[in-house]
Amino acid sequence: MAPAAMPAAGRGGRGGRDRRGVVPVVPALREVLPDGGLRRGTAVSVAGGDTGLLLALAAGVKETEGGWAAAVGLPDLGLAAAEGYGLDLRRLLVADDPGPHWAEVVSVLAGAVELVMLRPDGPVPPKLATRLAAVLRRSGCVLLVAGPWPGAALRLGVRSGRWFGLGDGYGQLAGRQVEVVAEGRGSAVRGRTARLWLPDEHGAVRPVLDRPALARPVLERPVLERPVPGRPGAVEQPLERVAVV
Repeated sequence: MAPAAMPAAGRGGRGGRDRRGVVPVVPALREVLPDGGLRRGTAVSVAGGDTGLLLALAAGVKETEGGWAAAVGLPDLGLAAAEGYGLDLRRLLVADDPGPHWAEVVSVLAGAVELVMLRPDGPVPPKLATRLAAVLRRSGCVLLVAGPWPGAALRLGVRSGRWFGLGDGYGQLAGRQVEVVAEGRGSAVRGRTARLWLPDEHGAVRPVLDRPALARPVLERPVLERPVPGRPGAVEQPLERVAVV
């Protein structure tokens, strides 16, 4: 397979990428975002730095004309997981450890890629965030930040989550159900939520619609029959199986 051509720097200028509109996201995330995607030229904060949510948000970049993304300051980012969520590794630039120069790295990459995933090396000064916001507006690049970001146009996070697939000390993780919350400024100020598989047993992101079959049964906790007070001879029926995750 031939490698993808490297992105040209300065694509935000005349004849480059459209700096308006949105960068697409996977269908399961469209309803939770006020614009149905990631508005170009803005910074989006992923509270708690949830890697699964970060990758799920970035996966739609492959639908853009350029399709390039970058990861800055994320040395523990699993490339296999990134590919599983839908990112094209041939169009992913990685700067594992930019150190104190991460802002300069982001500024350069913003002119060449559609989306940058970033984990800063510490708290971000508001003045620095303002300077990078101007870079994003000029280039039309989306900045996905693992953690807080001053002046973020949108903030997303995982309110609750549970893994499925593990038994009593055995088994394999088969999927994670989460509740994703999105809030921000303007049309996003009231907040939106969605229950998602992030990921499901096939590594995909999709809404939680029903209870799917898992790769391995979860641990079942037996419930003994107990007498019903005031009803001689009657017993309570065993309760529904309880999943321990």
